[in-house]
Amino acid sequence: MELRNTCVMVIGLGVSGSAAARFLASHGASLVLTDTRSELSSLNLPEGKVYLGGEEPAWLHGVDLVVVSPGVPPTSKLVRAARAADTPIIGELELASRFIKCPIVAVTGTNGKSTVTTLIGQICTNAGIKTFVGGNLGTPLVEAIGRDVHLAVVEVSSSQLETIQRFKPQVAIHLNLSDDHLDRYRNLDEYGRAKARIFENQDAGDWAILNREDQFVWQLREQVRSQVLSFGLGKPGRLADAAIWDESGLRFALGAEGGTIHLDGFRLPGRFNRINAMAAAGAALVLKLTPELIERTLVEFGGLPHRLELVRKKSGVTFVDDSKGTNVSAVVQALAAVQAPILLIAGGVDKGGSYTELREPLRQKVRLLLLYGAARKMMQAALSGTTRLLCVRTLDEAVARAAVEALPGDTVLLSPACASFDQFRDYAERGRVFQELVRAL
Repeated sequence: MELRNTCVMVIGLGVSGSAAARFLASHGASLVLTDTRSELSSLNLPEGKVYLGGEEPAWLHGVDLVVVSPGVPPTSKLVRAARAADTPIIGELELASRFIKCPIVAVTGTNGKSTVTTLIGQICTNAGIKTFVGGNLGTPLVEAIGRDVHLAVVEVSSSQLETIQRFKPQVAIHLNLSDDHLDRYRNLDEYGRAKARIFENQDAGDWAILNREDQFVWQLREQVRSQVLSFGLGKPGRLADAAIWDESGLRFALGAEGGTIHLDGFRLPGRFNRINAMAAAGAALVLKLTPELIERTLVEFGGLPHRLELVRKKSGVTFVDDSKGTNVSAVVQALAAVQAPILLIAGGVDKGGSYTELREPLRQKVRLLLLYGAARKMMQAALSGTTRLLCVRTLDEAVARAAVEALPGDTVLLSPACASFDQFRDYAERGRVFQELVRAL
């Protein structure tokens, strides 16, 4: 891909867009940089025309290529104008894939992506492989170019996959699919089609790692051209050439090979984390890493911040930060993993899905539901009648009320089922604030 003497517009100047801009500038492209925000914090942007606070199709004059950030919606005026003018549109993920020379392991799914990506990266690092770990997880893939790395393990979102053309991971993992981002997609099928593009450019020499227990994911086995390794808690009905299941540890079959990866000492709670461990183990096995190395790394792994993270125990009450629980299915998993009775703190910005799936878990395990933020009234209407319910305006009010209401033996769980952008920059800031409030009690 020749960038010298081309004019490239970067739409969206967050972490991904600013990294793409720096890479493009280093390869000789002239830049037009745009963002709908009127003010930006320092992102070390390179030289170029900068347009802030709006979107004007006239800015596309002379532009040869558009690089769009994942947070930019398809309804963007600039994206639609570029499409109408037949100007090529790609994302930072596709841009990076044109230049990166090492194999790629890519992980997608509604929930668990960050945990599985990090686990695979740690297994590979422990194996002595120089491994880049990033993507939607934090560090954009474009920043791996030019580094001394032999493998890139990347978390990829549906919005990143919307703009791929040639992106081709040697190992692609799809964990699960449930209602999320329905403020961006018309329905679950459209969201699922974006996720499934992770396999689009694979061939028979590549691997697709699929969750047998998720109907939307498992049906993709009929469509992929790559080799399939499946994972799920139950033993597959007909033992395939490549599968992992839970039977006194993680049992696996891979061609003529088979064995067990023991999970004694595995610290991550919940059924879903055993499934995450299977997915990570599956990727490591097709990369020809040993069961012993996989086992050791799984036992060492302590989990990621803001994912069922124990904050403290005070006066017999346990406080748990699951700020990364930004959709309903993630909250259902969290409620299953922690000890009842639960005081659940939820709320933020609604993402367009249904809250119905929460009703039964709330009846079974939650004795007080504290709703805060922009979506609190909508959630109250959807969840009333399940358990005792209180609405407050802010997270600090919710924590203060939970501290008053909690009894010894209770768990106070932040698992919001919503985006954070009404009161916080992102889920991580929300989690940090929650932890500060809890420690200050």
